Amino acid sequence: MKTVLITGASRGIGEACARIFGEKGWKVYLNCRNNVQMLEELQKDIPESVVLPFDVSDKKAVHHTLNDLHIDCLVNNAGISLFSPFDAVTDEQENALYGTNLFGVLNCSRAVLPGMIRRKSGCIINISSMWGETGGSCEVDYSAAKGAVIAFTKALAKEVGPSDIRVNCVCPGVIDTDMNAHLSVADVNALVEEIPLERLGRAEDVAEAVYFLASEKASYITGAVLDVNGGII
Repeated sequence: MKTVLITGASRGIGEACARIFGEKGWKVYLNCRNNVQMLEELQKDIPESVVLPFDVSDKKAVHHTLNDLHIDCLVNNAGISLFSPFDAVTDEQENALYGTNLFGVLNCSRAVLPGMIRRKSGCIINISSMWGETGGSCEVDYSAAKGAVIAFTKALAKEVGPSDIRVNCVCPGVIDTDMNAHLSVADVNALVEEIPLERLGRAEDVAEAVYFLASEKASYITGAVLDVNGGII
């Protein structure tokens, strides 16, 4: 049975990814930092699943938890948003955002890669954002972190390709999740007018793309950045 670790799996895109991998017969390691009760509820719907609560920004905790696990696929999904003028961002906000959105990706990838390299198989799928491609006003640090994830994806794909490990990236657009719950009705309507498909994305739309990249159907795809944004960019 193949195994997948999904960070930030308690809701939104992470939860949708967990459900589709579970439906496809994978053993799913469910991670989050705080919402353990939500993971335990999700676990009831995924027979082959294990709850792994740890903070992806804590390098020691990541390695302590993951060092002995067999992980065939890592989905680096954990992330936090920050909507603020750049010069108003506090040190605490900055550290939390980069710690989760960028260093969490590095920490988890470093923890699972040795096993993948030994077995000469595996894949890593990173969740970035359309703002990592275009930049977003009042989301400068978020955009910078997500842009770094794209660069990380492309570089690591080249490095570990000879070990038959694939590394890809998915860039969601405006997805109807808690991360965008701060948007007003007017904001949503304005965004929908800019999206050629005339709707917000669903978490399941992103999860389907993630599962495709993890599947054998994507066995010759690595270093790719897959946009799931309804055509907005």
